[in-house]
Amino acid sequence: MSALFEPITLRSLTIPNRLWMAPMCQYSAAPDGPRQGAPHDWHFQHLAARATGGTGLILTEATAVHPDGRISPYDLGLWNDTQTEAFRRITAFLKAQGTTPGIQIAHAGRKASTERTWVNRGGPILPGQRHGWEPVGPSPLPFDEGFATPAELSVAQIHELVGQFGATARRALAAGFEVAEIHGAHGYLINQFLSPFTNRRTDAYGGSYENRTRFALEVVDAVRAEWPDELPVFFRISATDWLTEDASDDRTGWTADDTVRFARDLQEHGVDLLDTSTGGNAPDAKITAGPGYQVPFAERVKKETGLAVGTVGLITEARQAEKIIADGQADAVLLGRELLRSPSFAQHAARELGAEVRAPQPYHRAV
Repeated sequence: MSALFEPITLRSLTIPNRLWMAPMCQYSAAPDGPRQGAPHDWHFQHLAARATGGTGLILTEATAVHPDGRISPYDLGLWNDTQTEAFRRITAFLKAQGTTPGIQIAHAGRKASTERTWVNRGGPILPGQRHGWEPVGPSPLPFDEGFATPAELSVAQIHELVGQFGATARRALAAGFEVAEIHGAHGYLINQFLSPFTNRRTDAYGGSYENRTRFALEVVDAVRAEWPDELPVFFRISATDWLTEDASDDRTGWTADDTVRFARDLQEHGVDLLDTSTGGNAPDAKITAGPGYQVPFAERVKKETGLAVGTVGLITEARQAEKIIADGQADAVLLGRELLRSPSFAQHAARELGAEVRAPQPYHRAV
């Protein structure tokens, strides 16, 4: 019996296995015009191929709640009816393959308005340049050299953003998604509020731990208010900025201790699973990476809070993923680049582990 291919039930939703697809930006949506931010054939095949390959849950790439919240002009968004309708085709197909469709809703904050990663290494598109705009953030601190200084959000603008997250959750439900994941990681807007490295505010949204987490919890409440009680809400977090834990770095950031404390707060606000990653706030942070290097952060949250967790990070082999689940380090494993290389990874893993995974009937001779 394979632990990786056991179903998992969160609220009233049963996901067929623990091998999931992490959100991965495709930078392929229209940057302007009537179909700005809407998924099209590329996004359909990208997600559909992993569903026919047996992946239990598929999360879309970071999907912006507002045009200015896109990482690049070519990102997906969900702020209008055209986008909602375009997503319905995708979610219907994923469900027909037995895969659970999930969406990651996001705002890039100070890391917005950048090029596609294969153009100028994803460098900034400055305000006034074609397809560029002024980013926003909790504090007027640019992400890196050459990036625009973000406009500091007013309290009124923060409240407006909370409402935009809620509105996108409502559209996501109408589009057929069954899991809503709030993107609070990788140095994007929510993460910027959480970390003392990027949040220098002195009002109710900055300073103390309680103030720095206020925006994130208000977003969770807004999403949870729009999301049915029977369906789960996830939260993706960077468990550390890789600053405070580095004895050679005198900067203060978000820490693993903060993550454990915050996980308990998220539970109280209706979050069902913490999707645990790391980094993204400090471009020059020293990261200790290796196969499964982010698993210990998820394991600690699970053991100290009881909250369900997903883990990511250089997980490339079936037995590696199986061991993580079997040893109780995480409740699910999310694959990124390995699923780009091998869309049917789940089917190969099931065969290797002596398990079964659903396959499309036209492919029955191959599995």
